[in-house]
Amino acid sequence: MKIIGLDVGTVRIGVAHVDTTTKIAIPDGYINVNGQEISEIQRKLDFYSTKVLVIGMPRSNNGNQTAQSDFVKAFAERIAAIIPGLKIYFQDESLTSVEAENRLKHRKRNHQKGEIDSESAAIILQDFVERLQSALSNQQVLTPVDLTKSGDIQIGDQKTNKIERKEQLPAKKKPLMKKVIILFIVLLLLIGLGGGGAYFWYQKQLAALNNHSCRFKSPSEAAATNEREQEEGCHYVEFEIKTNETISDIAKRLQSRGLIRSDFAFKIYLKIHQKASKIKSGTYFLRPNQSTQQIADLLEEGVVSANVFNLTVLPGETIKDIRQKLIKIGYTEEQINTALAKKYSSPILKGLYNSEGRLENQSQPASVALEGYLYGETYQFYQGETVEKIFQTMIDQLNNIVSLNKIEEKFAKRGLSLREGLILASIIQKEAHTEDMPGVSMVFQNRLRRGWNLGSDVTATYAADLVNPNRDKNDSNNNFTVLETDSLYNTRKHTGLPPGPICSPSISALFAVAEPDENMKSMYYFLTGDDGKMYYSVTDTEHEQKKRDFCQKLCNVGL
Repeated sequence: MKIIGLDVGTVRIGVAHVDTTTKIAIPDGYINVNGQEISEIQRKLDFYSTKVLVIGMPRSNNGNQTAQSDFVKAFAERIAAIIPGLKIYFQDESLTSVEAENRLKHRKRNHQKGEIDSESAAIILQDFVERLQSALSNQQVLTPVDLTKSGDIQIGDQKTNKIERKEQLPAKKKPLMKKVIILFIVLLLLIGLGGGGAYFWYQKQLAALNNHSCRFKSPSEAAATNEREQEEGCHYVEFEIKTNETISDIAKRLQSRGLIRSDFAFKIYLKIHQKASKIKSGTYFLRPNQSTQQIADLLEEGVVSANVFNLTVLPGETIKDIRQKLIKIGYTEEQINTALAKKYSSPILKGLYNSEGRLENQSQPASVALEGYLYGETYQFYQGETVEKIFQTMIDQLNNIVSLNKIEEKFAKRGLSLREGLILASIIQKEAHTEDMPGVSMVFQNRLRRGWNLGSDVTATYAADLVNPNRDKNDSNNNFTVLETDSLYNTRKHTGLPPGPICSPSISALFAVAEPDENMKSMYYFLTGDDGKMYYSVTDTEHEQKKRDFCQKLCNVGL
């Protein structure tokens, strides 16, 4: 299940999202408060197919409500009125902006206010996820806020968002269920199974579907080799348990996936051994030669963190960045290079390979053929998973994003192929903040239609890094060297799009290409001023004047 988190301000709204299976909140850009903010939030909710929203609630240092608290509550009421069926939760956001800014400072890069808002939203959402997990482990539920009630805004275990214990049988009645089950088995004996028939029936249903002796003892061991199990029944089946999924649903799916003999016997086993409330959400790898008891124990134990790792790729990161992350996890250069050289299969790769399976554009180095196709998201893999499988998963995720949102069709309406749109989206990802992407996209598309150079500094930088990966960025001639780099990736020197993407584009960048800002249809230049605002121009003369007026620092930074 996906959850959206918001850090609501009067100028911007920071956005984050989390998958309850990975439990890691990811910054997801920000939205300008300009009258269209609720529509943008609706788009986010639709994209992640969720109706769950967490909103940060500000408090004063002494815990009292503030004017901003009232603003946030009123905003939540507006959302609830416009978007029906939402479950809205408030989460204390005390000092989150300070923590967010400190995080970004530690990453040793410049950051804008919008990035702080997005990071704050991620902190708010992460706090909520931890609160949610704590409640679930204590057999409690979090109740959404009731925005129809007036009065003080309450958070956590207080009035409007009270953590309430699930209804349970009184302690003296708990053994009754066990007695009922035992009575049921006795009744089976009486009505004809006889001679221990019920007992043997029950034990048979708990047994594994097969008795195959399998070579590998764990998913990680199986993933570490390319050899397959000899027996079909030894193959691991990926099985996901979602948060708040009922035991009946889990049991039915286990049976339908060929992992247990009887969903009914499975439920009886959980009841007798008091395991029903201990089943944990997550993604498991199970196989038919495991008994009901073994499967139940695994589901109670939960996904063991020592056997899995999370890989987080952020929008705007490159293959070079991903390579370093994989090396840090424990993969070798050889493993990564082998995986990068492999030809992958996916509809999203249309235009990457020709009919002979070679790169369509020979000007693109084979080492960066997958640039732009490894979608930025948080993924969970078992230790020992191949790099090829990791890359294929990331490619498939991009394909899902593009397919779900009909991105290719929208690109076509702009006169762009799928690959051309992805290339342009990657440039926009590097050039602009989320709220400026549609405007920047329109400028680039205007220049493409006229046959002008895109003139993008980020493409020049990417080209320079390809040509000279070890270049001295502190060299006094660095800027001149970068801008004059002789490469088709350098759109300062060459017309048209580069041979391939220059980073992993976000969903916002993809939409910016598909739906550019039509208000900028007469603009051919843009720059980000020292104040963080984007300035557009029709002519070069106007553009140079705005450089002098608004961009004394940023326009002279090293490339």
